[in-house]
Amino acid sequence: MSKSFKKAVLLLVVASLMVFTVACGGGTATPAAPSPEKPQAEAPKAEAPKLSGNVLIDGSSTVYPIQEAIAEEYRSVQPNVRVTVGVSGTGGGFKKFTAGETDMSNASRHIKGEEKEAAEKNGIEYVELPLAYDGLSVVVSKQNDFVKDLSVNELQKIWTGEATKWNQVRKEFPDAEIKLFGPGTDSGTFDYFVEAIIGKDKKITPNFVASEDDNIIVRGVSADKFGIAYFGYAYYEENHDKLNLVAISPKDGEAAILPTEKTINDGTYAPLSRPIFVYVNKKSFKENPQIQDFAYFMNEKAGELALQVGYINMPAQMYEDNKKLLDSLK
Repeated sequence: MSKSFKKAVLLLVVASLMVFTVACGGGTATPAAPSPEKPQAEAPKAEAPKLSGNVLIDGSSTVYPIQEAIAEEYRSVQPNVRVTVGVSGTGGGFKKFTAGETDMSNASRHIKGEEKEAAEKNGIEYVELPLAYDGLSVVVSKQNDFVKDLSVNELQKIWTGEATKWNQVRKEFPDAEIKLFGPGTDSGTFDYFVEAIIGKDKKITPNFVASEDDNIIVRGVSADKFGIAYFGYAYYEENHDKLNLVAISPKDGEAAILPTEKTINDGTYAPLSRPIFVYVNKKSFKENPQIQDFAYFMNEKAGELALQVGYINMPAQMYEDNKKLLDSLK
């Protein structure tokens, strides 16, 4: 056997032994490259439970703009909940609410004694939540260039029918018939105006164009140079391009004040500043998750949306008190 052949065989044997040794684990294997770490998935954000069902609300036309703004935002959060906001006036709303026909009632005044009795008779328990502040606004048409301010006494003369022409209010005013526009008798705004301006000893004239829809009042007075009307501040803000705001002095000879966020909030716009409310049926709240959810949402958003639609938001503590009241109903 030649030397070269022996050498080749020897090399082959050695190589075979090396392969065998590695295969049996006797050698150091090259470590496998670490697999890249998978990025940790973010924890899913907690979503509000999806609700369905109805929330039935009716009542004051004054409260309607803020309640509808709240309902519109809520629909984007809970699209399967149908929130209906009707406008029957405060009195009309309470008739439905105390009969158990609605879950909530918008009101521009406190509930009256006879309405409380109707609720009790029908087994309806409720809570009252203040939502915002409003200032009753006295307005005339943009065509009216002579009425800039009025006193409470002058307003009383106009709305009791003691003065039927403008020159009977002030001699320098035109010899023209006064045309009156205002909320109907089912309206809380009507009740508040009568209480603040007319008083207990006199009666409001029946000779005015009445409507539970403030938009109809706006259209009427804006088209009449000698017209005058009153409604919530939000409707003036919405229609300021068609109307002139009339400053009001509490007494003859005192400075006349225009309703603004400041004067309504601090009470200097007297006597026409007032809170607005929503009444919540306790049973509806307890038994219906969507009504409970909407009530909390409404209270949370009321302050922010009040400013957007022309009302004045309340101090934060009042909304906190509302929340505690709702908590107590669970």
